[in-house]
Amino acid sequence: MALLTRITGPRDLDRLTLEQLDQLAGEIRTFLVDAVSKTGGHLGPNLGVVELTIALHRVFESPKDRVLWDTGHQSYVHKLLTGRQDFSRLKMKGGLSGYPSQAESEHDVIENSHASTVLGWADGLAKANEVLGRNDHVVAVIGDGALTGGMAWEALNNIADAKDRPLVIVVNDNERSYAPTIGGLANHLATLRTTDGYERFLARGKDLLERTPVVGKPLYETLHGAKKGLKDFIAPQGMFEDLGLKYVGPIDGHDIEALESALTRAKRFGGPVIVHCLTEKGRGYQPALQDEADRFHAVGKIHPDTGLPIASSGADWTSVFGDEMVELGKEREDIVAITAAMLQPVGLDRFAKVFPERVFDVGIAEQHAAVSAAGLATGGLHPVFAVYATFLNRAFDQVLMDVALHKCGVTFVLDRAGVTGTDGASHNGMWDMSILQVVPGLRLAAPRDADQVRAQLREAVEVKDAPTVVRFSKGAVGPAVPAVGRVGGMDVLREPGTDTPDVLLVSVGALAPMCLEIASLLDRQGISTTVVDPRWVKPVDEAMAPLAEQHRVVVTVEDNSRVGGVGSAVAQALRDAGVDVPLRDFGIPPRFLDHASRAEVMAEIGLTAPDIARQVTGLVAKLDGRFDDSAAQAVDAVQPARD
Repeated sequence: MALLTRITGPRDLDRLTLEQLDQLAGEIRTFLVDAVSKTGGHLGPNLGVVELTIALHRVFESPKDRVLWDTGHQSYVHKLLTGRQDFSRLKMKGGLSGYPSQAESEHDVIENSHASTVLGWADGLAKANEVLGRNDHVVAVIGDGALTGGMAWEALNNIADAKDRPLVIVVNDNERSYAPTIGGLANHLATLRTTDGYERFLARGKDLLERTPVVGKPLYETLHGAKKGLKDFIAPQGMFEDLGLKYVGPIDGHDIEALESALTRAKRFGGPVIVHCLTEKGRGYQPALQDEADRFHAVGKIHPDTGLPIASSGADWTSVFGDEMVELGKEREDIVAITAAMLQPVGLDRFAKVFPERVFDVGIAEQHAAVSAAGLATGGLHPVFAVYATFLNRAFDQVLMDVALHKCGVTFVLDRAGVTGTDGASHNGMWDMSILQVVPGLRLAAPRDADQVRAQLREAVEVKDAPTVVRFSKGAVGPAVPAVGRVGGMDVLREPGTDTPDVLLVSVGALAPMCLEIASLLDRQGISTTVVDPRWVKPVDEAMAPLAEQHRVVVTVEDNSRVGGVGSAVAQALRDAGVDVPLRDFGIPPRFLDHASRAEVMAEIGLTAPDIARQVTGLVAKLDGRFDDSAAQAVDAVQPARD
């Protein structure tokens, strides 16, 4: 790492020769494989942008020039070149974020890790430069996968409207988002990789159109007589230039000299420019290149030589869902699946292998996915749209006005719900149970274990006249949590052991084991507790109010924002039923959470069994009129020392 260790900022690159820059690129790839294999992280995308990142920082002067990344998971090389070379705690508490972070460096402008937003940011920054009379440059790096998102094209429409407003858009075209990029745009860009086939394309297009009845010949004549002709209509640069964007490319994204030349020309142009770079995801690391599924898009801890995982954590929530989808597909021909460019991460790859004609990958376009699902349901099918919980935020209007308003039987499966931890603020799925509470008719399930994932998924797809949601956590799924009884539609997980119970503890989803631990701690303080799992948290079960009336205190525990979440819904249901019982809701505070392990985040926000038991003990003591510090401290006395 002779060269890499000498790079403390972008300007250190200026004194290196092309030969040294190539050496530096090799050192960076070696560093990335070694570092990320120890911590886990986004490996493949960063291996693909090494030369591109070097060239960007040679041509532009960050932070004066704003270099923006979409999505931010491809910013590891950028971090290395801007003085952040300690990757020992990548994505861990106190270590580097897996995405750009304003708290880390003045070179990080936006902290986005949701795709397709960077062009909107760039448009706004370029407008600000114009209004304030600054001559700074704005550079937006966006992958071809992110260009499948509608927001990117809304921004392009505005960017192209100002012919003399400087803005450089670098399209990092590796034919992939997570998996190979799909859709019309991907095909359009792919055309440019085979430029020698344009004339054959022209002839084939003419033959096809002239054989199309009625409209074929007039359409061909219209296209052929257009300003650029059919040849340029087919070519991707024609598409961009017709929008009013200067096009440069395609450029070999691993040729630093060619990249610098193209970026320098774009920098001098004085208006919006597209620089189209062809890169290879996972470049330089054979295990990544051999991984056809996603080229090591994101990995856990792996052996650097082989790329094999160091340890297996057993079955996870995603795989349980994926396996059950296959079984449902075998039983029902109307079950179809939708993914937004994340077939493997959300567990639909198994379903796709068995039923390839019943899977629709819409690209990074969650809004379109939801509306398309409404159409599929209206057409007589039952679509299951599997998506990360945090990404459903983007499609709220479509869930509300297209799916729910039209009473469409669509099932949304939300992966990575609740605190996810290491990916930071943007990836915690902590808003879904709040924002979805306002959707009329929607039904929301929060399974507590693998058995309930299977059961509640099956219950969800039986609903034909309303949207249903099944949400579950990230990572390994724990052992089954059996029910000891049933009240209404709710599972009773623990009986109070007395006719006059103190606390009704409402456990939501994967927090069931913790809630049982809370009940055990309360029991040691002489506080009798009933633990129930509502299973379906929206709507609130009709049996909830009568059950709550039999207790002195109601406590809700959820892996979701406290604002507008399950606790709020239960409180409203009790008020509506005239049940005047004190309620204490525990959940995630309304703030963005820094990256750390899930356990560390939960401890930081007080969402642990001892923390909750301590507060509930104090609340019951107040009701008894005997509150003092010793009542709450008694919980600690029976707790083993914690890390």
